[in-house]
Amino acid sequence: MLILVVFAFIAGIVTVLSPCILPILPIVLSGSLVSGKKRPYGIVTGFVLSFTFFTLFLSTIVRATGINADSLRLVSVIIVAMFGASLLVPKFQELSEKLFARLSNFAPKVNQDAGYLSGVLLGIGIGLVWTPCVGPILAAVITLAATSEVSSSAVAITLAYSVGTAIPMMAIVIGGRRLLTRVPWLFTHSVKIQKVFGIIMILTAIAINFNIDRKFQTYILQAFPQYGTGLTRFETNEAVKRELEAIKGNKNKQSSNGLAPDFQAGGEWLNSEPLSVESLRGKVVIVDFWTYTCINCIRTLPYLNDWYEKYHDNGLEIVGVHTPEFEFEKNIDNLKKAVADFELKYPIVQDNDYKTWRAYGNQYWPAKYIIDSKGTVRFTHFGEGAYDETEKIIQDLLREAGSSIEEAVDNYKYSLHAVTPETYIGWARGSAFATKDQLVKNKNSNYTLRNSLSLSTFSLGGNWSVMEEYAQAESRDSVLELRYSAMDVFLVLESPGDTGKVRVFLDNQEIQTIEVAENRLYEIVKGKDNAVRLLRLEFLTPGVKVYAFTFG
Repeated sequence: MLILVVFAFIAGIVTVLSPCILPILPIVLSGSLVSGKKRPYGIVTGFVLSFTFFTLFLSTIVRATGINADSLRLVSVIIVAMFGASLLVPKFQELSEKLFARLSNFAPKVNQDAGYLSGVLLGIGIGLVWTPCVGPILAAVITLAATSEVSSSAVAITLAYSVGTAIPMMAIVIGGRRLLTRVPWLFTHSVKIQKVFGIIMILTAIAINFNIDRKFQTYILQAFPQYGTGLTRFETNEAVKRELEAIKGNKNKQSSNGLAPDFQAGGEWLNSEPLSVESLRGKVVIVDFWTYTCINCIRTLPYLNDWYEKYHDNGLEIVGVHTPEFEFEKNIDNLKKAVADFELKYPIVQDNDYKTWRAYGNQYWPAKYIIDSKGTVRFTHFGEGAYDETEKIIQDLLREAGSSIEEAVDNYKYSLHAVTPETYIGWARGSAFATKDQLVKNKNSNYTLRNSLSLSTFSLGGNWSVMEEYAQAESRDSVLELRYSAMDVFLVLESPGDTGKVRVFLDNQEIQTIEVAENRLYEIVKGKDNAVRLLRLEFLTPGVKVYAFTFG
């Protein structure tokens, strides 16, 4: 972990050279214009605490409270505008200084400086609004935070990154202050400069409120595509890669021999009364983490069904742990229908709160943990494939438990033709989004299709609401286009209540109209090869929600 902490610290320092620092630069520079010797330290303290906290816990806060993440951005807008007004209007500055002077009386003696407290508040605003250019290290931490898997390693790495960023930030504030006092012309015109920066801060607050800062950042990256590209390259060395795999993989506590964690209480059981690992002692158990719209999971179900039928009487038990990826998958009626549709006979437990997922330290769909008759995890496999190997492990462990197994291992084979990876449509994981317009989160907005798409990207046209997990078609002119390479295309769709209709075009030829009556995975294209193709979906019914494409 020490390697990641050191590199995260360095990554934070070099961030000052990236295009992502530009939108907040006026706010940082303004910190040098207000009195208070400790103000720069307050700005740094507020930034480090704010950025670290919200990077690690924003997803948890949003899930727990239902607060829109953008409402916290509004808090930052108010803070920045307030400080801009204090620079522009002397009376307002006087009132602000009196307020912070009173607040400083309640602070520890070491921090009894109104400038320090006002600096902390401004630093909190910066930490709330700033979106860094994320390299591999911080990306790994953000991924862990998104699933509420915040460890001491994640805290240390994020803190190191924040402190690294804060150092050049403090240098800018202190350097600006010294320049102001040492250059006679600047000192003479300091009041005018202060008012100019007050106007700039208010304009910055307005820009942040209307997402102009993000558009500006996007424009800079499009105009100067090489700007900042080398800044995160040092994070891709082999030592860092190994450590990143460790912090991702250290959650897999059962990857080698160890007693299996129990199934956590709270979820409903299907096909069985509630089970425990202890009650299954003497049996060989496959714990299968899955979710019913995951195409990779769906492809493994015939193998699980086959093994259950072949070996259940010999002492094999399978427990499917259904840990939902999307909100609608938490609905027990949807899960019951999926279990019936897939003809699953083995026990299934709902894991809506990820309790069993976390107990196993799991991070994949699908994932299989095979437990021997003594309750020890003897084999794990993540993703599809390795079916013959898995069945041989099942046979060996059943023999160890005293069963006589003579069945031949003869699993049918399939080939995966997809080049395009799983593609999420919601803004939280929508990295393939390629629409001309700026993405507007959690709000209804109009989008324009791109004239051409790169491979494995999608574009929206018409009226859409892009939410964290999905995008919702808001009108009859809502269109989605995707350029992909795969044989088969699947899409998770949610109905608007009544049956929704989606017209499907492949390379400009209409191939079918899908009726969306259920919340599930739909087969969109059944192809013959994995050529590069253009898929177009026209949403004839407003209200249809689009979650994720998967390919085969």
